[in-house]
Amino acid sequence: MVDRLCELSKVSILGAGNVGATLAQHVVQKNLADVVLLDIEADKPQGIALDLMEARSIERHDRSVTGTNRYRDTAGSQVIVVTAGAPRKPGMSRDDLLRINAAIVHEVVSRAVEYSPDALLIVVTNPLDAMTYLAWKTSGFAPERVLGMAGVLDAARFETFIAWELGVSVKNITALVLGGHGDLMVPLPRFSTVAGVPIINLMSAEQIERLIKRTREGGAEIVRLLKTGSAYYAPAAAVTQMIEAILHDEQRILPAAVYLEGAYQLHDIFMGVPIKLGRNGVESVLELELEPDEKAALLQSAASVSLSLDLLAHSGLFSRSRQSDSF
Repeated sequence: MVDRLCELSKVSILGAGNVGATLAQHVVQKNLADVVLLDIEADKPQGIALDLMEARSIERHDRSVTGTNRYRDTAGSQVIVVTAGAPRKPGMSRDDLLRINAAIVHEVVSRAVEYSPDALLIVVTNPLDAMTYLAWKTSGFAPERVLGMAGVLDAARFETFIAWELGVSVKNITALVLGGHGDLMVPLPRFSTVAGVPIINLMSAEQIERLIKRTREGGAEIVRLLKTGSAYYAPAAAVTQMIEAILHDEQRILPAAVYLEGAYQLHDIFMGVPIKLGRNGVESVLELELEPDEKAALLQSAASVSLSLDLLAHSGLFSRSRQSDSF
């Protein structure tokens, strides 16, 4: 049954930049779905699609990739991924992107959902948490059908740094990161393990703090090194994992930015927390028992995201039921 459902699946990617193009490659190579790659730039998505289609006989799959500048070609998508937006440049924080990308996300989501009213939305555009909230408001979808890709990526970065520090296979490591996708994200060492053993039993507090700092600065570090771009291989891989969990109805436990209305004592906000992810989207939110310092860090992260939402609300893009003084 799963294979038959996937045969009929269609994923539309809004934005044919590095993340969008790499994501399209992952989705078809893993035989997850047919892909529509949309961009406003004439010929660019068509060229990427042709290149990917010419690789099919080598990769041994029969998935199609369609490049387009027309939203009607995305009709009937099961999943819509929003990657469109301006990239972060050296010295630019995610919040610097807020006003620039808000207009872009509002435009692409409002147009795409007209053709795929039953789709699930995954948002990649930064600043992630605020753009996911905006996509939810713009789409009119139930909150369970809108997710932000952040936790999978942030946890993957934490896992990588843990593996390097301990000299072990990353396959043995499971990490957990909560909060907003930015400098105030909340990696949780108590819930991050190596073959089931919490890293707090394997590393000193100083080592752990150094890895947490690098995880928080993971995106900025890549921006500094690239100088003319931002990360795309790991973000695309993270979205692929989420798409696979959805299309295969895996009921998988993953961290993602989702709508919270009471969980973790947070209200009217999208934040990174562990969820059960399946074909219907967010099947449930897993609420962990946090220590006082962990809870305080999560609330601080939420306050930062809420300030960004208040700025967008004041611009008239949407209204909020609660403002940042809730925190």
